[in-house]
Amino acid sequence: MNKAGAIDLVERARSLGPLIAREADEIERTRRLTPVVVNALIDNGLYRALLPQSLGGAEAPIEIFMQMLEEIAKADASTAWCLGQCTVCAMIAASLDHDTAHEIFNTAPGILAWGAIAHEARAVEGGYRVTARWDFASGSRQASWLGAHVRIVGCDGTPRKNADGSPEVRTILFPAAHATLHDVWQAIGLAGTGTDSYEVNDLFIAERFTAFRDVPAALRETGPLYRIGTGASFSLGFAAVSLGVARATLDAAIALARAKHPSLSASAMRDNGAVRGLIGRTEGDWRAARAYLYATAQAMWRELSATGEFSAAHRSAVRLAATWTIHQSAKVVDTAYHMAGATAVFRKHPFERRFRDMHAIAQQIQARDSHYEDVGKAILAGS
Repeated sequence: MNKAGAIDLVERARSLGPLIAREADEIERTRRLTPVVVNALIDNGLYRALLPQSLGGAEAPIEIFMQMLEEIAKADASTAWCLGQCTVCAMIAASLDHDTAHEIFNTAPGILAWGAIAHEARAVEGGYRVTARWDFASGSRQASWLGAHVRIVGCDGTPRKNADGSPEVRTILFPAAHATLHDVWQAIGLAGTGTDSYEVNDLFIAERFTAFRDVPAALRETGPLYRIGTGASFSLGFAAVSLGVARATLDAAIALARAKHPSLSASAMRDNGAVRGLIGRTEGDWRAARAYLYATAQAMWRELSATGEFSAAHRSAVRLAATWTIHQSAKVVDTAYHMAGATAVFRKHPFERRFRDMHAIAQQIQARDSHYEDVGKAILAGS
């Protein structure tokens, strides 16, 4: 994608901010993205940011994808989360034959969502059969196709293995109409994501609707984007969402401090030295987190574009930067929330929902403390 087109993708996201902000209360109330928001995301091509150019997608550099999500998250975290989930899911197109990918992504609305890895699929003639239920399908309520990551067993029930002895895991894809969705997402934050469960019963999946996810040898597209894989792309994308939520929350606290005169206080918030210092330090924390995340992504992209390899060092660097950025973003949100005092607890003010959304983000797999252990292990091993 050329530079002008990439910038346009971010500008489109920014221009949708006011519309999404107006719909945020309804998204929260219904626990779904509203049709007007979904249609706006589709019409502006945002769901196709990481889809291959050969299919009419943007195939945008990862930094552009991150900036796009950051802008949407400033308006509503649930919208950004769903967009990030479904946009990364579309990267599976790079591992499908062209006709199959075209059928999935170029038939409106062309949105794919999936949940966590679980269960098995049995190999049969021409494909696989599966009966299973999966959880955590963010964006499933907007999706026309669903996917699942399953371990493969042979016709005799014996688990199939890869050459290295690990279980064979494939991603299976099927129309959303073939699944039953269960409304289970009653969560403290990211309420509007509709991160529900879904199940299928004795569903046949033709071979061509399956793929090896994040396996470089299975790629049919040569662009550097697809070498990163969906795991690292989720990490970078959701870390960018956390930055957007933190930016909006801190901006709301700054606006409040300019105008508020706390009860029983002799001075306005803007004249309080403690408040000034807190805003300055917190602004520095947010800028440092953003600079670190984007510097890591940019360095990885440069090396990947030059070598064609997404190395173990790249994976470790992305994991560390994304995890730390989410944790730092949570600290920024906490500081802004407490700075706002009693104002922050009322739903009419822009604090409590972002506080809840941010802490829901911080509980996801991309923010696990165990990532620090993995990185520390690699450092101590000298790698």
